[in-house]
Amino acid sequence: MNISLQTLRGTGVAVVTPFKKDFSIDFNSIKNLVNFLIKNGVGYIVVQGTTGEASTLNEQEKVLSRIAYVKANNNRVPLVIGIGSNDTRSLTEYIVNADLEGFCAILSVAPFYSRPTQNGMYQHFSAISSVSPLPIILYNVPLRTGCNLEPSTSIKLAKNHKNIIGIKEASGDLNQMSNLISNRPKDFLIISGDDESAYQSVLKGADGVISVAAGCIPKQFSNIINMALKNDIDGSRKHFDEIHRLLILLFKEGNPTGLKAALSINKLCENILRLPLIPASNKLYVDIENYFSNNI
Repeated sequence: MNISLQTLRGTGVAVVTPFKKDFSIDFNSIKNLVNFLIKNGVGYIVVQGTTGEASTLNEQEKVLSRIAYVKANNNRVPLVIGIGSNDTRSLTEYIVNADLEGFCAILSVAPFYSRPTQNGMYQHFSAISSVSPLPIILYNVPLRTGCNLEPSTSIKLAKNHKNIIGIKEASGDLNQMSNLISNRPKDFLIISGDDESAYQSVLKGADGVISVAAGCIPKQFSNIINMALKNDIDGSRKHFDEIHRLLILLFKEGNPTGLKAALSINKLCENILRLPLIPASNKLYVDIENYFSNNI
């Protein structure tokens, strides 16, 4: 699927990988989730990211899951695929050999655990850029990776590699976000990866969000981001305040623990996660259930 950068503005959703009670992939729920998200106005869907528990999927499952999402989507919205590793050589080989039909871009997380220098990360993403058949969106999430892709490194990558088209900036640091927005080259997408600060980032000039919460409240979250894109400060803040309680609950025991509880409550998939992640505690589940009973 060819893509214009404009179609990756607004609200993207980091989608879960639904599992059955026997922990196998629930392909029927994939179809239901995709229909639910598109019907409620999301701009694009990100498959096999952090929220998709990609680290727990074997290679066959990754392939079958990709095929299922492409089929369920049926070219209705852009699909982005998450592919990342802290082993640059195996990652480049994987990207060269993977069948990525139906996807418009790769979201690639900064190398985790190894804690490389800025130059190491620059060389890592340059290597990916040199072989990728699809445009690349950098993914900076320091709390998970243990390293921070600094704005100067991201901007250097953007300027030197035309197929690096944007960054999902999930540090939650609004100063870092402002630095990126101020110094980015033309047509380089700045996408928030932090639901808590997403609308504020958009008001500062970011292009949108790849959201966890939009996985269960797609219409509400999309509306907030659309208001922010129109520079409606009061409207976006008001509607954000209305969902803020849910955001706190969704992330209270980690992601996608809260999200899968919410999806289960709304009959969109089973509340099943693969170890080392576990389902929400009874108290959190009831709190999320009460939120939906009283607010949606």
